[in-house]
Amino acid sequence: MSPTKQPTTQAPVVQRIRIRYTKRGPLRFTSHRDFARALERAMRRANIPVAYSSGFSPHPKVSYQSAAPTGVASEAEHAEISLQEAMDPDELVRRLDAALPQGLDIRAAVTARQPGFADRMEAARWRIELRDLELATLREAVDRFLAEEEVVVSRLTKKGNRSFDARSAVVSAEVAPVAGAQDGTCAILEIVVRQVTPAVRPDDVLSGLSLVADLELQAPPRVTRLAQGLLTESGEITDPLDADREETRT
Repeated sequence: MSPTKQPTTQAPVVQRIRIRYTKRGPLRFTSHRDFARALERAMRRANIPVAYSSGFSPHPKVSYQSAAPTGVASEAEHAEISLQEAMDPDELVRRLDAALPQGLDIRAAVTARQPGFADRMEAARWRIELRDLELATLREAVDRFLAEEEVVVSRLTKKGNRSFDARSAVVSAEVAPVAGAQDGTCAILEIVVRQVTPAVRPDDVLSGLSLVADLELQAPPRVTRLAQGLLTESGEITDPLDADREETRT
């Protein structure tokens, strides 16, 4: 009879590093789980002294913040990595970035010095590129959407079909032509959306546009998250890593 497996006790966490990373090009189709596996492999190859949970099945202590949906590119994904040995954040960026595939790129890292990292993900700015759509048609649909007090959309979730208001979370929406487009059938929609529960995603806003203005998309949208962080009174989004950088300066 084999002996009973005992839970593993791990070395304590001595440092937490917060990172910003990207999902670009074909790697926008990676899921959150795909990235988590890629990061774990990269940390092993780069000899990052990541801390592990205790118990029967230890796993790396990494927490992720508001991961973008599969199929969506992003310039502003965030995670917090717990370490069992202290290291310089810039060195972590260099080693991890070299171990990750191109398109999954570590862009910044800071030592965690202030609490409430998740609370800083207050809003996100999204860029939605829409092909085969007249600029004037999109602008009219956006005007109608913004004029509404409530736009209820439905989305299939793990718990079934769920209805919620997609309008109240939208702080701003701007329409612009695609650079270089000559025939006026390519348009860009940039939206700033508050983080609410349930989360309002770019496809929910597009569903809302379809409801209020019968907007029909002839081609799949190309979506990129440009930023996420704290929302200022002017509607701008600040880098959520700034609070930790400011603590370092004081």
